[in-house]
Amino acid sequence: MTCGLNTSQQNSQALLHGFLEFSKDERMFSPFQGDCVVTVLLAEEDKVEDDVVFYLVFSGSTLRHCASTRKVSSDTLETIAPGHDCCETVKVLLCASKEGLPVFVVAEEDFRFIQDEAYDAARFLATSAGDQLALNFTRFLDRSGPLSRDVDSLDEKVALAFRHLKLPTEWNVLGTEQALQGRGLNDLQTSLESDSVPRETLLHFAVRLGLLRLAWFLLQKPGGRGALNIHNQEGATPASLALERGYHQLHQLLTQ
Repeated sequence: MTCGLNTSQQNSQALLHGFLEFSKDERMFSPFQGDCVVTVLLAEEDKVEDDVVFYLVFSGSTLRHCASTRKVSSDTLETIAPGHDCCETVKVLLCASKEGLPVFVVAEEDFRFIQDEAYDAARFLATSAGDQLALNFTRFLDRSGPLSRDVDSLDEKVALAFRHLKLPTEWNVLGTEQALQGRGLNDLQTSLESDSVPRETLLHFAVRLGLLRLAWFLLQKPGGRGALNIHNQEGATPASLALERGYHQLHQLLTQ
């Protein structure tokens, strides 16, 4: 099975050929959060009639995904890579089914879910919750300009990566128990959600860069609503910061 990847395109395309020969120097891959186009090229002997349905099964160490395909032509299929729970190499099966006949495997190969800039950013932010040193460092990003020419694309990718991260059960937008060691759980929650201590939060970070989707995601997590009442060192809440920056959609989200 041979494959290739055009990394210059915004939506990466991994090519899977419907036969079992494979070059060891090549691998199919996708960001671990998925959402890239996987194009399957069928070998001549695998071209079939329209009533045959193809799908891909991705089998990882803890998760299995089944993805339907869209027939582009008699020898080309497309699907969207699913989001995974970690960066690892999984086994992908190209399967075919037809009414009245058993499902059969057309091809099998490795598929890598890899970390990319969005994954790295989401991991950094997740581990920085409540860490004032790290959160204050992120403010330099604001001074040096946007992280990406396309902020909307950045927002979409980081929010998607965040959704697929394995966050600890105690994870909180305002910090975790490790961020304030030595305090009891009740004292921790009270301290985290207290609006009397000026500090930066992940929500402030999202607002600074105009990341609407990330802000929405954070609001759904523990501590997200509590972050709305937190003032930073300049006295700005996330909502007032959004208004100051002219992010009207963000301001509406944070005040509704």
